[in-house]
Amino acid sequence: MSTAFTLQDSHSLDDLTTYLSRAGRVDDGSVRLIAGGGVLAVYVAIFYPSGLLDESPTVLGLRTFSLPEGETFDAVVPVGSLLQRLQNLKGALADDASRISVTLPMQVHTVSWAAISPPRGGWTPLDPTTGPVLDSVARAGIDEVATAIPTGTGEAIVHRVRSEVWGRPIPGLEHVPAGAGFAALSLGFLGDDGEVKIFETGPWTRLSTRRGHVLAKRRAWTLAR
Repeated sequence: MSTAFTLQDSHSLDDLTTYLSRAGRVDDGSVRLIAGGGVLAVYVAIFYPSGLLDESPTVLGLRTFSLPEGETFDAVVPVGSLLQRLQNLKGALADDASRISVTLPMQVHTVSWAAISPPRGGWTPLDPTTGPVLDSVARAGIDEVATAIPTGTGEAIVHRVRSEVWGRPIPGLEHVPAGAGFAALSLGFLGDDGEVKIFETGPWTRLSTRRGHVLAKRRAWTLAR
C-alpha cells in the first residue's frame, strides 16, 4: 500500500487544505482516504451513530482529487495530522508547484464510521433542491441547537439534542436529514449556483454540488417508504 499520494498542483493542495480545515472545525477526528483509478476520494464524518441504540444518521462529506494512475490505498488518518502536513507543504512550495507528494500520517484503526462504505455506482437521480433551502435548514438547526443547549449541559444531553435536530427530515425532501444541510453548509459546498442534485441508492442519499458531495445513510427504522 502507498504511504504517500501525489496532488496535481498547488490549487489542489489549497482545496484539500481548506476542505479539511472546515471538516476539522466540525469534528477533529479522522479522515478516510481512498485512492484508485486516478482518483483520491476524501471522506469526512459530520454525524454518525455512537452505538446500536443511537438513531443519529450517518452523514459524510466527500471531495475528490486527481491522482496519477497506480496510486492505490485505503487509509484512515487523523485530520489534524494530515492538515498539519498540508500546511507545512503550503509554506514551503511555490504557488505554481505541480505533482506535490503528501506523506500519509500514522493510520488509526478504531474509527467506526470508516467501516461504512457508500456505493460508487447505481445512483438514481431524484428531484433536485437548492442551496438556499439547505442553507436555511442548516442555520435554523444551528439556532435551535444553540437555544436548546445552555452552557455546561452534559454530553449525553448535548448528543441527544443534536441527534433530534439533525436527524429530522428536511420538509419536502424524503429521507434527507437536516444534518445533510448542515454538512453542506459547514464544508463550503453551497454556493451561488443554486441547484443541488440529489441521488439515491438503497439506504444512501447523495447531495451533489460542483464543490463537493454529502452522503447520508438512513438508519434501518427509516427504510420503509
